[in-house]
Amino acid sequence: MKKTFAAVATALLMTINANAQTDAEGIRYSLPKTTLRIALLVEKTTFEPGELAGYSMLYMKQEAAKEASTEYNIVGISLSQDAIPDTARCYKLLIDKKHSIINLTQDENGVLLAINDNGKPVAQPEPFVAKPQPKALNPHDFMSQDILSAGSHAKMAQLIAQEIYDIRDSRNQLSRGEADFMPKDGEQLRIMLVNLDTQEKALMQVFEGSTQKDTTEVILSYIPEQQTDRDLLFRFSRHFGVVDADDFSGRPFYISIEDLQTIAPLPASADDGKKSKEDIGLNVTLPGKIRVKIADGNNTVLTSEMYAAQFGRVEMISGTLFGKKVTTHISLHPLTGNIERLDVEPLE
Repeated sequence: MKKTFAAVATALLMTINANAQTDAEGIRYSLPKTTLRIALLVEKTTFEPGELAGYSMLYMKQEAAKEASTEYNIVGISLSQDAIPDTARCYKLLIDKKHSIINLTQDENGVLLAINDNGKPVAQPEPFVAKPQPKALNPHDFMSQDILSAGSHAKMAQLIAQEIYDIRDSRNQLSRGEADFMPKDGEQLRIMLVNLDTQEKALMQVFEGSTQKDTTEVILSYIPEQQTDRDLLFRFSRHFGVVDADDFSGRPFYISIEDLQTIAPLPASADDGKKSKEDIGLNVTLPGKIRVKIADGNNTVLTSEMYAAQFGRVEMISGTLFGKKVTTHISLHPLTGNIERLDVEPLE
């Protein structure tokens, strides 16, 4: 078994990983720095006034807006993690025939993912997909020939108003069972009522106007470096959506980072007490726990606790775990650099 590992190690030195930076002394790698991914669901509401809005009070006895408008609102905030290489935690792993390291996995940025194991890349959240919007109603599709051929807006408004009142009267008669031609069953009644509702909704648009809503996802990235209180994250305007941090047309959203002074433990099997004699340049992260708060002004809208690599410490892994008698399979968390899996395998 020992000879097999030595032979495989020699053969794979040149092909350990396509992203690895190798030199005569070993393979360079980085540990991750945890970043925050803030996903905002922003709803855009667009209002277009009706072409006959000026006649709404006269014929429908209700005021109607006469100016177009666009408004933005945040309808959801979620928080997840990502990672980038930590330039302050770059190391070189010794690769030689004395140690049974036959496979090293890094991500595309050179962050260490696994030793003698299959590393897992960062799992990306599913992108937001907005629900398909129903086709907008066109009032002209529901107008009679008399309405379409009216000689003035005033006459058109009068005829449309009368049509709307006739539709409402027909619906009331059907609901009470007093219509001249009642449907044969409940399903026919339902279809007739739905059709009347659609006609009224379409024709009312010439007075009330129409409103369209569209939701998009805005992704923000934030790198927590230290404990902080109310750091400006972004600004949000109801007229323009997400705006620059120095654009005072938007209200401020803040982020706070609290260091909880809790560090994840190292697996007992990773420490054999002989680190000083067997330093092969293999390091992992023991991440620290933080509490993240996002506030809309003075109102907290999101709170979450998570581990972040840069709030913990780096721990050296002894080369004796890859010696002549044993080899070790290590898989690291792609976001924090902590050991997720550690299996020690005897070579005899």
